[in-house]
Amino acid sequence: MAIDTTTSTRPTAPADTPPGTPRLSTRDMLVLFVLCAAQFMVALDFSVLNVALPELGSDLGMSRSALQWAVTAFALPSGGFLLLFGRIGDLYGRRRLFLAGLSLFGAASLLATLAWDPASFLAGRALQGLGAAAIVPAGMSLLTTTFPEGPARDRALGISGTLLSLGFTVGMVAGGVLTDAFGWRSTMALLTVFALIVLPLAPGLLPESRTPDRPRLDVPGAVTVTTGLLSLIYALSTAADHGFGRADVITALAAGLLLLTAFTVVESRSAAPLVSLPMLRRRTVAWGNVGGLVTFSMMSTVVFVLTLYFQEVLRLSAFETGLVFGVQGVLSAVAGGLAARVIGRFGARRTLVGSLAGQGALIAALLLLNAHTWSVWLATAAVSLASMCHLGAIVSYGLTVTSGVPDEEQGLATGLVTSTQQVGITVGIPVLGVLATTSGDLLAGVHTVLALDAAIVLAAAVLVGLGLRRAQPRI
Repeated sequence: MAIDTTTSTRPTAPADTPPGTPRLSTRDMLVLFVLCAAQFMVALDFSVLNVALPELGSDLGMSRSALQWAVTAFALPSGGFLLLFGRIGDLYGRRRLFLAGLSLFGAASLLATLAWDPASFLAGRALQGLGAAAIVPAGMSLLTTTFPEGPARDRALGISGTLLSLGFTVGMVAGGVLTDAFGWRSTMALLTVFALIVLPLAPGLLPESRTPDRPRLDVPGAVTVTTGLLSLIYALSTAADHGFGRADVITALAAGLLLLTAFTVVESRSAAPLVSLPMLRRRTVAWGNVGGLVTFSMMSTVVFVLTLYFQEVLRLSAFETGLVFGVQGVLSAVAGGLAARVIGRFGARRTLVGSLAGQGALIAALLLLNAHTWSVWLATAAVSLASMCHLGAIVSYGLTVTSGVPDEEQGLATGLVTSTQQVGITVGIPVLGVLATTSGDLLAGVHTVLALDAAIVLAAAVLVGLGLRRAQPRI
């Protein structure tokens, strides 16, 4: 029987459960499974298609320069509409939005699977991105309103963060295997199957939640932030392949910055703002999102340049490269299981700062890589351990941003969290990765990127630590 309540259900640990290790009920675990499976599906979509792009282009008649739109068509709506959809979920029902997004994602994946020309494929990808923009903030809001602050939420976010990271890694491995065995269409068919598994379970398990009041939607704020994010993501995604010198990139980048500036002005004058500026002034929200932006953008850059390094410097096959990242995925899963315990002992703030510091130090160790085959062992160890720190940062920054936020504003807070994720994944490769792809000496370019990457992460650890120093001591 479907649950249709206006308040979230809260899991409670049995009296004999030790503090810090909550025991979730069977129903709690099923709710967590549905929410995490949807998040895993979206994360999978970010990477599963990458290795299939050459075959896809040949089959559909897309030029090499046009292939970047297979990624950009998804990234534009998935990043651009997150804040808007997060607020819509707050006002009109998070479960309703989650189910709508999941249905759209499944239908769009089927369209991409059956695509008969570039236009139909890109339409499917864009609709996938729009569905993801609804699934991610609604799913995160349902998670944070269903599981109360404390050990239960720590554990739930730890599992969610693990699957988010694991989904990206699994996608890289599965994409190569599926493409070799069944062709590029199988990568999109996999996403369709995921949606068909999750969608029938969700209505009967997920509680409805929304704000008790229904203030008017901030239309000017929605227009400026959505178009601003769309412009910014387009500029950065296009620059990854064509550089920052193109007129459309410069125009889109300038428009994005101006629109986001206008957004802050609109929000300061709105009676019912899309994003509460006082919320942005919270130290936990502001500095937590800085930490999230850095950990996502810099780790995605490391994965990108190491993929080039493995295949073009060490001459590993796509399958061998996938095995390296498979080790990374396994250790990320281990880190997700440990994250809640570490946060329970040290607090989210210390865990976030320590995770950023560890991620930066391990990325710096990658500067020892050279053209000799033994470097693959150093790379495997360093990137896997860095990913464990990265996973700790993902979980702790999500907790840092959402802790202390009222339930009626969780959609706003989690919208910021997921926007940071999407923008971080999008921005790192164009800003730093291009230094490797345009370098005459690829190994030297990889070293340059890794050095800058490590420096940025370590600097962020210091700044976030200082910024959160006067925040709540145990978040």
